[in-house]
Amino acid sequence: MTGIDTPMQRIATTDDLSARGLERFDAIIDVRSPSEFAADHLPGAINLPVLNDAERAQVGTHYTQVSVFEARRMGAAIAARNISLHIATALADKDKTCKPLVYCWRGGMRSQSMATILAAVGWKTTLVDGGYRTWRRQVVAELDADAPLPVVLIDGQTGTAKTRLLHVLEARGEQVIDLEGLACHRGSIFGDFSDHPQPGQKAFETALWTKIRELDPSRPVYVEAESRSVGRLRVPPRLWNAMQAAPRLEIRAPVAERARYLVTAYPDLPDDPGKLLAAIDGLRRFHARDVIEDWQALAGQGDWKALAAALVTAHYDPAYDRARKRDDATVSRSILATDRLDDAALETLAGQVIAASAASN
Repeated sequence: MTGIDTPMQRIATTDDLSARGLERFDAIIDVRSPSEFAADHLPGAINLPVLNDAERAQVGTHYTQVSVFEARRMGAAIAARNISLHIATALADKDKTCKPLVYCWRGGMRSQSMATILAAVGWKTTLVDGGYRTWRRQVVAELDADAPLPVVLIDGQTGTAKTRLLHVLEARGEQVIDLEGLACHRGSIFGDFSDHPQPGQKAFETALWTKIRELDPSRPVYVEAESRSVGRLRVPPRLWNAMQAAPRLEIRAPVAERARYLVTAYPDLPDDPGKLLAAIDGLRRFHARDVIEDWQALAGQGDWKALAAALVTAHYDPAYDRARKRDDATVSRSILATDRLDDAALETLAGQVIAASAASN
């Protein structure tokens, strides 16, 4: 029997999904359906689905109700059309030196189909051994690990501009994990963004691990003091344990200044009265009816500073004080006081935070 020589590249496999490992590739191609990609994906990946959601459901139905062979034939025909389209569009600008990394859910037929054709084009193609599941196992293992993180907590009562202070520190070149930014939530009953929903837990953990693995373990990592849950997302064990053991730098500011800052930090709430009133209504289990009605009246009048001050004084500060009493026996805490929370004051605070961290090491 004679064979046919082809110019097809050998298809390699890898399970090295470290930052350095991924940097070796010119394109990271997730061939799963758009809904799978949206739930979570490798950092930097683009979605070039071999089967979209409807097509995947159609092939799956054929698989269970008609026959395996007919389902595979249908899937191959659809996949061939989709891969052809991707090569002609999304990959049209890739030259012959391109090195794509391809993966699907478990390294099965979807990624193998794409990789085979990309290799036939002449690109040096690599498959993720085990597909997305390999990445997910690595993320979970790292975020569950009992490994140290040099966390310094930025603590303080509601409205002390902790998140904004993190951004100032980051702009100065300090290491920061912005949990509220990664979780798309400001950490309170008023904290969700109506135009930017929270990611799923898997995507949150991927974003968090991608951030953690870039950190220099010899330098402090500033994190805002949060509860275990940020909106509907949970902080994984490795970071949570580090936060529990971390020294705290507590920001203190007058109620009036915190109220002023909160109005600037939550500009979306005055524009959505229904959302604001629903959030206030969600506090009924903590406060008497007349208190809730007073707050709703302030919202109705558009007196945002007075509403913020009332919420801080009657709801958030007492809750913070209770938590602080529980923690004070085991937590190292330093106080950084300020009368203002404007940009100039936050620059000053950032310098104090850096100096306090250096002094404690």
